[in-house]
Formats: sequence, structure tokens, C-alpha cells
Amino acid sequence: MRILGLDVGNKRIGVAVSDELGITAQGVGVIERGDVKRDIERISEIVKRYQVKKVIIGLPLNMNGTLGPQGQLVKDFGEKLRHSLNLDVEYWDERLSTVTAEKVLIDADISRRKRKGVIDKLSAIVILQSFLDSRSNIDTGSKLL
Repeated sequence: MRILGLDVGNKRIGVAVSDELGITAQGVGVIERGDVKRDIERISEIVKRYQVKKVIIGLPLNMNGTLGPQGQLVKDFGEKLRHSLNLDVEYWDERLSTVTAEKVLIDADISRRKRKGVIDKLSAIVILQSFLDSRSNIDTGSKLL
């Protein structure tokens, strides 16, 4: 079962998808935001192409764990996506995912200009991979018990 990971921002949506086994996340691209209907249509095309069964959306929480205005916008978008695509949509704490992605790109000596073009996709990969890793840890932990 493939899982779609989204980093939803005001200007762009970073997109990643898991492999069929749900072990690794790969970047698919970036959607330049338009109106919500168009954004959902673009995501729907990706869902069909990769036969996605679940969507994980990075939820930007405040550092104290509360939901701020941007988090509410992301949840509103996620609910529209859930109803439009009739898929399971879950939210994943994305605090520091962009910071992690930025650090990876800086460590790779990618120029600031080039980083801007890939940061959203890499953030989506970080969000989805974090989700996948947490499931793997849970599965492994239950086998040890």
C-alpha cells in the first residue's frame, strides 16, 4: 500500500510517496498552489498514478504542541482532500521538518537558490519518512513483546 506525504504551505505543496511496502519515502515534486479545487485535482492525479491508499499531511504545530492559525488552515485543506478523494487522511507533527530539510541541503552544499526549489519536496519526504519509521518501530516493538 502506497502512502502519500504532503507538506502543505501557502505557496507550494511538497509531495512524497512511499514505496509499495511502506518502508521508504521518495520525493515526487512540488505543486504550486492555486485555488483549492485545482490543488486537489493535482493531488488526485498523483493518487491515481501511484495507487495511493492513505495520505499523511504534515501538521505545523506550535512548539508547545498547540494548533495555530497555519495548522488550522492545513487541517481545513486536509478535510477538503479527505472528502474529495475519499481517502484516509492523517496528520503528522511536522515541527522542525523544514529545519531538518534545510540542514540536509546545506550539508550537501546546495546553493540557497537551488534549496528554494526543493525544500518543500524534501520536507514532504521528511514528514512521510518520519511517519513510516514510527510505524516500523511500533511493528518491531510489538514483535519483541
